[in-house]
Amino acid sequence: MGPIWTNKPPLPTNGTEENGEPQGLMRLAITLSDMAERESRWNYALVGSGLGVWDHNLSLGNFYYSDTWKAIRGMRPGDEVNGNLDVWILNVHPDDRDLVRNAIERQAAGDPEFAVFEYRERHKDGHWIWIECRGACVEWDETGKTTRIVGTDIDITDRKEAEEKLADLSRRLDLALDISRIGVFEADLDGEQVEWDERLLAIYGVEGTEKVKQGDFWERLLHPEDRERSTQRVRDHIEENSAFSQEFRILRGDRVERVIRARSAPFVDSRGRRKLIGANWDVTDEVALRNELQRAKTLAEARNAQLETAKEQIEHIALHDHLTGLPNRRYLDRMLELKSAECQVDGSMLAILHIDLDRFKQINDTLGHRAGDAMLRHAAQVLTTGVRSEDFVARIGGDEFVVLCAADTSLKKISNLAGRIIRDLRKPIKYEGHDCRFGASIGIACGSGPDVDAKQLLLNADIALYRAKGSGRNRHEFFSLDAHRQIITAKKLSDEILLGLERNEFIPYYQLQFCAHSHDIIGVETLARWHHPQRGILTPDKFLKFAEDLDVVSTIDSIILEKALEDHGGWLDEGVQIPKVSVNVSYRRLADPSLIKKLRALKIEPGQISFELLESISFDDAADEVVENLNQLRKLGIDIEVDDFGTGHASIVSLLKLSPSRLKIDRELINKLPQSAEQRKLVGSIIEIGHSLDIKVTAEGVETMEHARILAALDCDGLQGYAFARPMPPQKISAFVRAQSWRHQDGIDRPTRVSRAQPAG
Repeated sequence: MGPIWTNKPPLPTNGTEENGEPQGLMRLAITLSDMAERESRWNYALVGSGLGVWDHNLSLGNFYYSDTWKAIRGMRPGDEVNGNLDVWILNVHPDDRDLVRNAIERQAAGDPEFAVFEYRERHKDGHWIWIECRGACVEWDETGKTTRIVGTDIDITDRKEAEEKLADLSRRLDLALDISRIGVFEADLDGEQVEWDERLLAIYGVEGTEKVKQGDFWERLLHPEDRERSTQRVRDHIEENSAFSQEFRILRGDRVERVIRARSAPFVDSRGRRKLIGANWDVTDEVALRNELQRAKTLAEARNAQLETAKEQIEHIALHDHLTGLPNRRYLDRMLELKSAECQVDGSMLAILHIDLDRFKQINDTLGHRAGDAMLRHAAQVLTTGVRSEDFVARIGGDEFVVLCAADTSLKKISNLAGRIIRDLRKPIKYEGHDCRFGASIGIACGSGPDVDAKQLLLNADIALYRAKGSGRNRHEFFSLDAHRQIITAKKLSDEILLGLERNEFIPYYQLQFCAHSHDIIGVETLARWHHPQRGILTPDKFLKFAEDLDVVSTIDSIILEKALEDHGGWLDEGVQIPKVSVNVSYRRLADPSLIKKLRALKIEPGQISFELLESISFDDAADEVVENLNQLRKLGIDIEVDDFGTGHASIVSLLKLSPSRLKIDRELINKLPQSAEQRKLVGSIIEIGHSLDIKVTAEGVETMEHARILAALDCDGLQGYAFARPMPPQKISAFVRAQSWRHQDGIDRPTRVSRAQPAG
């Protein structure tokens, strides 16, 4: 930094102020103070700018180097610097030494062309850094020889690396375009001129012509039948300012017809001019092959459709009852075999409802077979409309029907289904002026796991049907000791759940979430656990469906939320700042009209909590109170996240309606990422959809670092899984965060920066 000159008049050397003090001394003190303040201000500015100052006083042999100048080179403020050129030049990269010597000579000679130059210098730790040197002569002797040069250095290594990467990228792009034979253009929409590259000229058969074309040149080469459609599409997307693709035909300069595929995107350059950039490539051969294949495919599909229709008609007749249109006994046997095999593999449960119409014989005998047939068709309609779409309904003969349920619900819901069928079948039916009344008795048998025997299960349902008829008809009965034991077990577990709520046995566990790129902690998911006095820690799959039947899931959610807030406060007191805590919330709790009032009482800080909604919940037709509560949650600063995304009901409409801050991809989609390119493509698409809607994406079930690397490459935001951390009780969180143990396996061995202000992912 050079000397400071002022325009103030000289300080007086005599005279006094009114108080008797010497006037000159007072002004001198004020001027020195002012100069010190200015110098301090400039020093702060230089330090903040990253500029290293150097000052070579050649007449006195003094060489000054600022602390920032030294820091750029890895030196400490107190380190000595040898200003001798022959010594210092050894630190300069061998390829740059001649340039530096020449630049220094030209600077000393006052040549403005060399006031700024760049070179490489060895850092104290051994690597090379790029320096931008700015210098100027500030003092000369009476002969005009330079006696003092002052300048600044700044580290431009990052900039040079960025320039090299850009140059490398440009080389790769040129090579890729050459190999793929893709032509590129850039149109100035305001100036109505288009610049074509050599490849594009060749594609359109106008090689050797000027690269800059007038705006309508391309339109003149379009096939007359495609001209209006193609040009209108360009105009529409320019007006919408959106990227687009299209395919069209051209008549080349040599009048040869070719098919072109194009991709274009409008933009505004740094000068504010509207531009359109795009790429074209010739797909004539591809389109010809595609059309030929399509013709062959259409012909084959037509023939196959005829054969398939005939086959389906024959099979339908063989497998269906001609009167009701329902599957028959033969079809039922097939489905029993199939469903029992599924149960044996995945351990699911199968329920069989054997239905027999009560008083049907009397209608048949008194009103005739036509009336009986009408009653059977009515019964078939009641059954098909009263069960779920995935359930199977068959007529196995006479007035007997069977319903197969892949019972992923509780026995209570199966019982409700049977009760609803009985109630609907008891309603009177008009037939030729007569009120026909009949009912139904139902026997139910359930089985699960590898020991399921479909034939025995059907027999058990038949026995249960007779029990129902023997107990007064118009009722349903369950059969099998297993079902009986399940009812007893469910009753016992339900009682224990209610007692566990009284004893405060439901507790939170936590699984940390990490940034996919830096592996910093971005949050923690709260997981409900039941600390059973005899069975230990139980996960929700052991008690949740029973809690749903008891309608206490909302109560458990509330308990877990309050404990999570308490634990989060404890971590903060210990100096561990987890940015965000996610908690699960049930649909029933979202419908609670007092939910917002309860949440306000908890004094939740904005951004502290997010609610995770299961994707198995459909929000396309959500109740008004649910939608209102979701809006109020956002006003409270509580984020909405969609859990288990990719395996449930969530649609784009749901996402737009919910406007969640984050999607959590279900572990089933993550598991096979290392082995499946299709799975990676699917997960990548989900991430792109989320980002296009400004929604961050976290992957669950990240079991290995290979999963983590793939997800980072797919631009996923967050990671959660055993590769980083298992679910743990609250008292272990602080020690785990401080230990940083997950970094020993990810190759990033730096301390995490977890704060309330850190973005999640």
